[in-house]
Amino acid sequence: MSRTSTGSSSPRDAGGAVVPSSHAETAAALDRLGIRPSRALGQSFLADPFIADAESALLDGDVSGPVVEIGGGLGVLTRALLRRGVRDLTVVERDPRLAEHLTRAFGPAVRVREADALAVDFSGVRTVVGNLPFSRASEILLRLFESGVGRIVVLVQREVAERLAAAPGGRAYGRLTLAARWYGTAETFAVVPSRAFYPTPKVSGQLVRLVRRDGPGPDVDRRRFDRVVSTLFRHRRKQLKNLVPALADPGDARALARAAGWPDDWERRRPEELDFEQFVALARAWAGDRDK
Repeated sequence: MSRTSTGSSSPRDAGGAVVPSSHAETAAALDRLGIRPSRALGQSFLADPFIADAESALLDGDVSGPVVEIGGGLGVLTRALLRRGVRDLTVVERDPRLAEHLTRAFGPAVRVREADALAVDFSGVRTVVGNLPFSRASEILLRLFESGVGRIVVLVQREVAERLAAAPGGRAYGRLTLAARWYGTAETFAVVPSRAFYPTPKVSGQLVRLVRRDGPGPDVDRRRFDRVVSTLFRHRRKQLKNLVPALADPGDARALARAAGWPDDWERRRPEELDFEQFVALARAWAGDRDK
């Protein structure tokens, strides 16, 4: 069960709730809290306040409304957001020890909610920001997309950032790319070296800003779109001639492709060579075929 709490207004209380600004301070803070980051789970804490400042700057000065931060950790990004001028800040943190640390460090300046981000209802939330756990970033992002959050600014593993903003034709292009395109736009920014984290991971991170599309989405059922995408990317190295028949009888696959307006050479192509609109067109044609 989640809980929301506030605490003392002092930035450093008798319990030593200090927001770290270096690797040494991060290690000391974790040790005081009895937290040993798991490398197996990909747990790393941002230890570079300059990266946190750069992330908060991606809000582009629009900090007048409520902001939700996912994964407050030791408060490095929380501190940057407050300095940026955010005045209505809720921090979601699943670890009770870190939630208590944040409460003592920031007092009534923030609302600390002890909860798993995947269990939080983000409906109606305008802005979400956070340093997402590398091992769970895709899952959290998909939940935010489905919730219709207006704007998302996150630090994720570089591989995930590349997938979010990938263009057709590359290995990074896939299901997450298309989910982000349905949601709106994705823009990548600074690459964050592994040395900015503690413990130092084997991979780098990257800052990403996503903005929800204006107006309604494509005129096709989302569930059918997702079914088309998952079916074609289940075996992404196969040619489309071997994949589309899974959506229709073998003899109807070509008719389905024609109805979608696909190019004549579609059978020799692979899923990553199709753009977003071509997936939408196939989902629309498949829906029409099934409704006959």
